[in-house]
Amino acid sequence: MIGRDGLADIAASCRRRDAWFVSDEIYHGLAYGFPAETALEVDDDAVVINSFSKYYCMTGWRIGWMVVPERLVRPVERLAQNLYISAPHLSQVAALAAFDATDELEEVKRGYERARAVLLGELPGLGIADIHPADGAFYLYADIARFTNDSVAFCARMLDEAGIAATPGVDFDPDEGSHHLRLSFAGGEEVCREAVRRLRGWLR
Repeated sequence: MIGRDGLADIAASCRRRDAWFVSDEIYHGLAYGFPAETALEVDDDAVVINSFSKYYCMTGWRIGWMVVPERLVRPVERLAQNLYISAPHLSQVAALAAFDATDELEEVKRGYERARAVLLGELPGLGIADIHPADGAFYLYADIARFTNDSVAFCARMLDEAGIAATPGVDFDPDEGSHHLRLSFAGGEEVCREAVRRLRGWLR
């Protein structure tokens, strides 16, 4: 998560270098403890990318949006017309309906929060204590150096022997990822409790 001051620093750096500030805000809305900031609060020229896949629970519908400065509207329209024409009609209708589902979506988010609390509360007791801040989205990124320096093999064994799927850190960081993994808590509180139960037995 990047706060307003951090976004302002990035925007200023982009201006100094005459570079576009493209802000990926696809997980916007899934923040815990404080609101997510948008690049548009600090830079009117920022290009913001967003999607219905995460907060709106529409993964696979392949629909999202961009916010661009006025001078980029027509160039982006030309690109869109040549790359994909438009999003499917059904996806557009569903996306509009999603804007009216705030109560349901906030309940889903509360479920993520409960699942997150389970993992943050239980994993340190299993020896997975060095966890990067989990201020947004629905993942934990944890250091597993006390168990392995081969996160690919570790995750493969964990899946095969404990039935727990995780993503090796090397998918995100070629330097330090060999002793990190990413766990998702999108499956919900009970799934996370079961994962902790299995991990407890497997790591012994």
